[in-house]
Amino acid sequence: MAAGSAMREGHLAAGAAALLTVATAVTVLAGAPDVTRFIVAALALAALAAVVGQSIEQVGERLGPGPTGLLQSSLGNLPELLVGIFALRAGLVHVVQAALVGSVLANLLLVLGVAFLSGGMRHGMQRFDPEAPRMLVTLLALAVGAMLVPTLAVRLHTPATHHADALSDVVAIVLLLVYAASIPFWLSGGPGAVATGTLNSQGSPPPGGAPGPGAGAPQVGRPWSRELASPVVLLVAAALASALVSDWFVAALTPATRTLGISQVFTGLVIVAIASNAVENVAGIRFAWKARADYAISTILNSPLQIALFLTPLLVLLSPLVGRVQLTMVLPSLLVGALAIAVGVVTVVVYDGEYSWLEGVALVALYAVTASALWWG
Repeated sequence: MAAGSAMREGHLAAGAAALLTVATAVTVLAGAPDVTRFIVAALALAALAAVVGQSIEQVGERLGPGPTGLLQSSLGNLPELLVGIFALRAGLVHVVQAALVGSVLANLLLVLGVAFLSGGMRHGMQRFDPEAPRMLVTLLALAVGAMLVPTLAVRLHTPATHHADALSDVVAIVLLLVYAASIPFWLSGGPGAVATGTLNSQGSPPPGGAPGPGAGAPQVGRPWSRELASPVVLLVAAALASALVSDWFVAALTPATRTLGISQVFTGLVIVAIASNAVENVAGIRFAWKARADYAISTILNSPLQIALFLTPLLVLLSPLVGRVQLTMVLPSLLVGALAIAVGVVTVVVYDGEYSWLEGVALVALYAVTASALWWG
């Protein structure tokens, strides 16, 4: 009965997403008013995010939290990549910088806060294996620290000030190498693969312990079933469609922000960041709502880590090829401070291996304060 209900729910979500995606395309081709295109595209993004969340949940039954978060955030950040390329072609470097920083802040503070709030209020105090989250926040702190070096070099007027472009390229290459080195680690199950040992013959975690980041991962050599092929195909299709709809959404949003007098920095930091990250936002919160704390933490923290380790350096290196202006890692001082504060706070929150709804409230409040400070640009 439960399986049939889940299947019907999945079919309804996929049908609604397909219908809204087509409706968005029609409004774009017909030259509908900006507000109409914005509303339809926003609804399509929400439906696609629901489809991705359901598909990842089914795939995650076989992969485990670490690889699931890696898969989800990789596909979920595709809209961000395409929006960044489009903005660079238009010369909107400040929008791209703000959107990248905003994506990190939105996931670390807003999305993680909402997940803690929803999961904590529904299920009480939630506990999770802290090893994978500790590794995630450690890598994130190192990545953000490396990203801040070009900013500090320029703000402190060091000799590297006149070589900001070259320094940004060096940092980008180093971060991409770290990202490449981290992939096998997470696909092998992360730190939980060492801490909890191998799975037993039934594919279950060892007795007497909570499932770690490697729990639920498939055994070596186990063939992927036909039942798994369907959610994987649906996941890829929904992620690609969300990338297309995200471009339409941002295109319709830009004229509206000009009319409202909202700055480019705030637009990138809040609106573009949240819209283009709708996929992983919904997926992580969905896991928390269902009391799957390991999956929620892994999914949400993997996204900002991949933005810092992969998406940002990739756009830095691609900017001379696709844009008119070089994208560098020299950021406005307020964005630098916000990044440092967010990473520090989240490190403290996740290090004990448990969370409550009150911690969620605190994270959301910090995000609201940060966004308010950037309302004026």
